[in-house]
Amino acid sequence: MNRTTLSLTAATGALAAVTAFAALAGPTASGASAPKAAAELPVERTSLLCPAPSISDIADTSYTSFTPVTQGTASTGKARLQAADGQLADGSDNSGTSKSSKGGKGSKDGKNAADQPVLTPKAPGTPVTGDTSGADAPALIGTADGKFAPGWTVQETTEVAAGTGRGLQGVTCTTADTDFWFPGASTAADRTDYLHLTNPDDSAAVVDIELYGKDGAIKSPLGENQTVPPHASKPVLLSTLTDERQADLTVHVSVRSGRVGASVQALDDKAGGDWLAASADPAGSLVLPGIPKDATDVRLIAFTPGGDDADLKVRLASPDGLIAPAGNDTLHVKSGMTTTADLGDVTRGEAGSLVLTPTDQSVPVVAALRVVRGKGDKQETAFIPATAPVGTRATSADNSAKGTTLSLTAPTATATVKVTASVGSDGGTATTKTYTIKSGTTQDVAAPVPSGLKGTYALTVETVSGGPVYASRTLSAPESGVPGFTIQPLPNDRGLVAVPRTSEDLSVLQK
Repeated sequence: MNRTTLSLTAATGALAAVTAFAALAGPTASGASAPKAAAELPVERTSLLCPAPSISDIADTSYTSFTPVTQGTASTGKARLQAADGQLADGSDNSGTSKSSKGGKGSKDGKNAADQPVLTPKAPGTPVTGDTSGADAPALIGTADGKFAPGWTVQETTEVAAGTGRGLQGVTCTTADTDFWFPGASTAADRTDYLHLTNPDDSAAVVDIELYGKDGAIKSPLGENQTVPPHASKPVLLSTLTDERQADLTVHVSVRSGRVGASVQALDDKAGGDWLAASADPAGSLVLPGIPKDATDVRLIAFTPGGDDADLKVRLASPDGLIAPAGNDTLHVKSGMTTTADLGDVTRGEAGSLVLTPTDQSVPVVAALRVVRGKGDKQETAFIPATAPVGTRATSADNSAKGTTLSLTAPTATATVKVTASVGSDGGTATTKTYTIKSGTTQDVAAPVPSGLKGTYALTVETVSGGPVYASRTLSAPESGVPGFTIQPLPNDRGLVAVPRTSEDLSVLQK
């Protein structure tokens, strides 16, 4: 996925601010010093897209919204989630006036559907939750500005008690973009995989969906010129795009016009299911962080979109350093063909992350892991796509005192990170811990928990010093012997934007 430092709307706002400043300051006088390095300033506006949570009538979904405290933000602002059909998910109109209470069946004007989540964001630093149930919950379009925009994060978590995809499913709501790669999707008979496309804009988006299997591109004319109406969401059942049934596919979503949010919901008849987020942009080296210690089966799915084959070193970043998985220390990925490697119980009871690097020539690759916990009819599935590093800061919403595992990986150099647990959604006191992650290792750290925690809380991870850090959060909720879990990577939360400095002092203009 082509991830940017901030959403397009935030970039537009920042550019406008810079342009206005330049017009006011005027050109630099002859002989003046060169412009200073760019400053990192809080974004002023951002947007998030949450896919429709479930096709099950017995699904229960919670949403958690959180904005970390960021210095230099505006003193005012607002954030809201709006149903993709134009309906406000918090039961309010554009003025913010509440029209219905939580769990209500609708307002007098008929605009609010039953069981819409109620989610009115609080001040930065405090998470807030809302919920919905059933198969009719819509996709959501969120916008935030002012003090709510920097690092705004919304987590969608769904529990399904039985049936296809039963277990715990989670996804971090994403920004809109124009290019996405999903290695790990499937059209097998025991899988029901939906590609969810959400359009936040005022004009229709036109999208092409390409499928690549073990033998290369799969003919799929139905995937071309898919139209997503304005402010709408469109689920596409992947098995309807082709007659071929393949266990492992790479899905490429490219947007001809407009932009969309995209996520794949991968549901298994017997082994649960989860959301498959887009892989990081194609790159020669990739990190897939946070394989659970008790994973019973791990499968690597990789794809190279370029014209050259890729030869990769496969290494497990363990608590003691980088090791080569027995029998799977290298992987040859043929150009345009989805390649898999079964790694089994690769972590063997210890924390682990997968690190892929080129053996010789660097060829861009995308990749994901399919992770299984449990055995027999008690299996549950989740996915770990290759992800970008934490950078300045990453944010995870919807954490619990007993069900959260934070995994941190420093693949190339020792790094120090600061982890802050926010106040709870219903009470508690924030707390912070600092960790040092040695080069080439992964640590499942004992994440801080707010003292006196009530409700759910958020975690922010900040790089203090050293090399790049990659992170993921595993949320567990066992039920009737099924080890329900979901994994979300933690890339940079896009809270800051680089803005060029000017060398001229505005105070001169006031004299």
